[in-house]
Amino acid sequence: MSDDTGSGMVGKTARSGSAAEVFGAFLKLGLTSFGGPIAHLGYFRSEFVERRQWLDDRSYSDLVALCQFLPGPASSQVGMALGLGRAGWLGALAAWLGFTLPSAIALMLFAFGVLGASGLAQSGAVHGLMVMAVAVVAQAVQGMARSLCPDRLRAAIAIGAALLVLALASAFGQILAIVLGGLIGWRWVSLPPPAAGESASYGVSRRVSAVLLAIFAVLLFGLPLVAALSGLPALSAITGFYQAGALVFGGGHVVLPLLQATVVPPGWVGNDTFLAGYGAAQAVPGPLPPSSAP
Repeated sequence: MSDDTGSGMVGKTARSGSAAEVFGAFLKLGLTSFGGPIAHLGYFRSEFVERRQWLDDRSYSDLVALCQFLPGPASSQVGMALGLGRAGWLGALAAWLGFTLPSAIALMLFAFGVLGASGLAQSGAVHGLMVMAVAVVAQAVQGMARSLCPDRLRAAIAIGAALLVLALASAFGQILAIVLGGLIGWRWVSLPPPAAGESASYGVSRRVSAVLLAIFAVLLFGLPLVAALSGLPALSAITGFYQAGALVFGGGHVVLPLLQATVVPPGWVGNDTFLAGYGAAQAVPGPLPPSSAP
């Protein structure tokens, strides 16, 4: 088991679980995690750092920082990375499916008029669940602060980052805080290197990483061209959703305007329907973007 300053898996090796285990763990979270992306990260920490001990605080914090720095939904990225580390590529797929499936099914039912979810979104019960998420986030912040900010310098970095994010309430503020925190930490914070076998490993080689990065770039620049040449509405929709995930920082609420611009002007979804879907998305647990446009 790693010590308080260690890194990586806690008493376990990477890929020591199964895809079924990962799916079950994330399905439970997909059914119970209200409150949006920040709350989801708190739920993940409670489940996988404290209860299941798949990894330690330092590794989890590194993973969260990386995913916040990347475009797209951070909580879904963290979840897939946790699944990847636990059970390989099938684990990553199982994590995404388990966490996303409940909200996707609920909003599909709403889209067909089976659930009066627009009213449910305003109910006291759902509001109470969202308020509970505040406590989950606060507990996660307290736990991570205890292990990651043990001295004045690191506490000052954390407080400064919080003030910066509050002052610049945008994706740019989040990225700037991460970059500045990294530069200050690189210059003035010294940490002991992780012990042998403690570094978190996800089993992805540099070659595979390079291939995936190339595929990402090809799709980012190639899909709009192919969609324009083909004129197929379905391909245009795929392009819009891909660009939303590839270019937007800041989580599900920031992605929604781009999704709205993708689906409303062509007439695929009416604006009232889109807004109703957004309201219904507040009433269901799990990630927001899969359920934003019924």
